[in-house]
Amino acid sequence: MTEPRKQLDGMQAYRRLLTYVVPHWKMFLLAIVGMVGFSITEVGFPALMKPLVDDSLIARDPDAITMVPIWLISLFTIRIFVNFIATYCMSYVGRAVIKQLRKEMFDHLLNLPTAVYDKTSSGSMLSRMSYDAEQVGRASTNAITVVIQEGLTAIGLIALMLYYSWELTLIFIVIGPFVAWVISFVSKKFRKVSRRIQDSMGGITHVTEEVIEGHRVVKTFGGQEVEARSFEKENEYNRKQKIKMDVLRVLSMGVVQLLVASGTALVIFYATSESMKEAITPGIFVSILTTLIVLQRPIKRLTSVNEYLQTGIAAAQSIFAFLDLEKEADTGTTKLTDIEGNVSFSKVEFSYGRDTDNVLNDISFTAEAGKTIAFVGRSGSGKTTLVNLLPRFYEANSGSITIDEHNIKDIELTNLRQHISLVSQHVTLFNDTVANNIAYGSLNGASREEIQHAAKMAHVSEFVEKLPDGYETMVGENGVLLSGGQRQRLAIARALLKNAPILILDEATSALDTESERHIQAALETLMKDRTTLVIAHRLSTIENADTIMVMHEGKIIEQGTHSELIDLDGRYALLHRMQFSERDD
Repeated sequence: MTEPRKQLDGMQAYRRLLTYVVPHWKMFLLAIVGMVGFSITEVGFPALMKPLVDDSLIARDPDAITMVPIWLISLFTIRIFVNFIATYCMSYVGRAVIKQLRKEMFDHLLNLPTAVYDKTSSGSMLSRMSYDAEQVGRASTNAITVVIQEGLTAIGLIALMLYYSWELTLIFIVIGPFVAWVISFVSKKFRKVSRRIQDSMGGITHVTEEVIEGHRVVKTFGGQEVEARSFEKENEYNRKQKIKMDVLRVLSMGVVQLLVASGTALVIFYATSESMKEAITPGIFVSILTTLIVLQRPIKRLTSVNEYLQTGIAAAQSIFAFLDLEKEADTGTTKLTDIEGNVSFSKVEFSYGRDTDNVLNDISFTAEAGKTIAFVGRSGSGKTTLVNLLPRFYEANSGSITIDEHNIKDIELTNLRQHISLVSQHVTLFNDTVANNIAYGSLNGASREEIQHAAKMAHVSEFVEKLPDGYETMVGENGVLLSGGQRQRLAIARALLKNAPILILDEATSALDTESERHIQAALETLMKDRTTLVIAHRLSTIENADTIMVMHEGKIIEQGTHSELIDLDGRYALLHRMQFSERDD
């Protein structure tokens, strides 16, 4: 079973996140240049207040009266330009980071072991791809923008105050440790609540997706109230956590602003005292006062950025935990070309977890090339699990599985699956055309003639001709616009087109009506000729001509032989046979 690595702490996650910014360092550097320019213009405005008051208004200096308005217009013109550069470049970097993360997550999704899909809800995965990625984008770019731009602005403004009066600046700086403590305290709370919000988004996505996929069952069995309660539970939890986040943000910002306002009040009080009359001119006083007013914005934004930063770090931890899940083990180096198709299981055992009982016990059999091996038994006897081991959807705990005497663990995973076709009772189609669903994946190079030939053999052509756009008709999500039998025939056509030497049929005719089943059974018999075929069948009538029938019970093969041999044995197979045919007669 694949296990995630130990989750990264906040600093590790953020450092790793910043590595996604490095490839775009030129745009990032240009953004920083823009931020520095913006910060200078922010400091420049209160700096202009001194010459405006002292030189223009009081001294009535003609040069100052002329130049101050020009400086002011120039300042804001430059401000527009540098702000555009900073915003555009950081937006470019941010979307690039989000795109790369989503690409890596999707690529990882394509290569995860089947066991991960079994134990992880699709809603949780989708939430990482959508919600978490966006939060990470804000942390990697928006938060950096605020920290750099507003941080430089705050430093520049404080430096300007120091230039005018170190005494007044010192009064204001005293509040710094109190502000830092508030931010540190709230940071931990932000990250904890952020994780809960991410979990709740996964729950909301999961419940919604289940309703969308199973809407027919929901309507038929009156499950609206049940699903509504499930959604309300997840939605209410999300609401409460979001309110907590908003309350934390407002209270922390309020406390910080109160501290800043207190510092500002002390500065104004001291600046207007008798002892400072000689040291501070009216222009300096107005400049310092303007500086304190302008300083409110960067301090406010620096305080609020903590929420985005902690939310982004929590999202990054979630994403990296997913990306650190081990991929399918592919240690094989052998590439098979033309194979005969001899399949052998030797003392194979399997369980779905370390602490669970075996699903398969001591499975041994050989399927000679071109022969058909059928597996029958009650539900839960291990039939589907057994055939899933051959394409290595799961790894056997012990024993060996070979193809033409090559252990499948030694065969390159992609190469192994190239030699196997699968038709399952759970048909998967994509929201694409009929033709593209037949020639899917590695088959997309097939000619139209090859596609139509496979469709004809699977009796797909019979209903395709009636569709509005023929082979170019879109089938809808998971083939929703087709009937169950039509979807099954498309899946069979896909397997026919692949023409692999080994074929797995897992209840392949279960969704077909009687007439379609008769035609498809004939097509399958043609396909199965000279191919090694592993068949799982519920209807025993479909496998009576199999070369060997294996009867499974509680993960073991308890009987094997031809149909007539097993009937003569009068064991479990004969019992199942009598039960089915008595039901049919009834």
